Amino acid sequence: MSALVVLLALLAVLVSGVPIAFALGGLGLVLLLMNGLPPIIIAQNLYGGIDNFVLLAVPLFLMMSNVLLKGGVGRDLYAAVQSWVGHWPGGLAVATIISCALFSAISGSSVATAATIATIAIPEMLSRGYERGFVFGLLAAGGTLGILIPPSIPLIVYGVVAEESIVSLFLAGIGPGLMLSVAFIVFAMLHARFGKQAHIRGARATGPERVRASLRALPTAMLAAIILAGIYLGVFTPTEAAGVGFVLALALTVFVLRTMSWALLRESMLESLKTTVTILLIVVGAKIFAKSVTLFHIPQDVSSLILTAELSAAGFMFVVCALLLVMGFFLESLSMLLIVVPLLHPALAGMGIDAVWFGIAFMIMIECALITPPVGMNLFVIQAVAKARLGEVTRGVWPFIVIMLASVVLIYLFPDIVLFIPFKL
Repeated sequence: MSALVVLLALLAVLVSGVPIAFALGGLGLVLLLMNGLPPIIIAQNLYGGIDNFVLLAVPLFLMMSNVLLKGGVGRDLYAAVQSWVGHWPGGLAVATIISCALFSAISGSSVATAATIATIAIPEMLSRGYERGFVFGLLAAGGTLGILIPPSIPLIVYGVVAEESIVSLFLAGIGPGLMLSVAFIVFAMLHARFGKQAHIRGARATGPERVRASLRALPTAMLAAIILAGIYLGVFTPTEAAGVGFVLALALTVFVLRTMSWALLRESMLESLKTTVTILLIVVGAKIFAKSVTLFHIPQDVSSLILTAELSAAGFMFVVCALLLVMGFFLESLSMLLIVVPLLHPALAGMGIDAVWFGIAFMIMIECALITPPVGMNLFVIQAVAKARLGEVTRGVWPFIVIMLASVVLIYLFPDIVLFIPFKL
């Protein structure tokens, strides 16, 4: 059975409205039965697909993220950053991107980053005269930094699927994450300088005001530093880092900031539970699907097709990026990862493409999927927070999509942007 037939069948099931986890698992079951294999393989994959120590980091990072979100940590971060850069041209926009980057370093979640910073930044920026479309696009794009700057839940899943080091992937995400943050900041400042709609610049904060705001946000910054330094220095694994982060986040919101209540904690745990179940169901479905397509030699066929087509590495990446860009219009990010990576990963070695580098390029393309209509998750988050029309949010994201695509070109031309920290530092 050809790869094209299987992919068309999967697309038909997805278009029919079947949830991605059951679409992957159901199609995988059909393929296994067609191959004459016993259905017991499904039960084995249901357990084996999530019996992984690394995947334990997913619920732990989600709990940490939700505790910080409910505990109002984003407000302190935003206030501290604003006190330093709020008086610059486009200062609030710059503060928004920096806050997104900082919150990304402690949340691992795009949705949590977008929702947290948007709740604070949208009223403030609109009151200063910033254009609505620009504000919504900036926040939707800034939230995507949550899956590139470590810790990143999609990077954990990629590492499990591709059997690559989570630590190397986390470290590889730092350089591109900072590069993309700087690119967003530069665009925001240029928009403030040359944009048609004027905005009110903030007053320069006094020294004591900066000190107070910075001290308030210092524990949060220390939490991010502990997680990243612990992983980088080998003090603990990413899974252990997630556990440490959750405990520290709980201590921060309960004893230091005193913003966490039993009701908020219960709400945080329930939301983490729902998201964890959703992610793990998709992982299980993807494992079953990957097992079935492997038995039909589909990954090997795809690899052979790519190699016999004599595509260059640049041509291969162009095809992959075009494929992911189109898929992003219809699928959410994790689904794209779990469908495409098992098919393409075997071809990377033959193309001379580093799998860690490919993972980061893949994450940037997933970032595009998060802000492309009609199913871009961050679009819906910003729409809900701002109570805006989806069209308003969508109009503001296109410049940031162009920036993301340009960043993929840059990391291709200069791969050390990705590989220097994990392998050469």
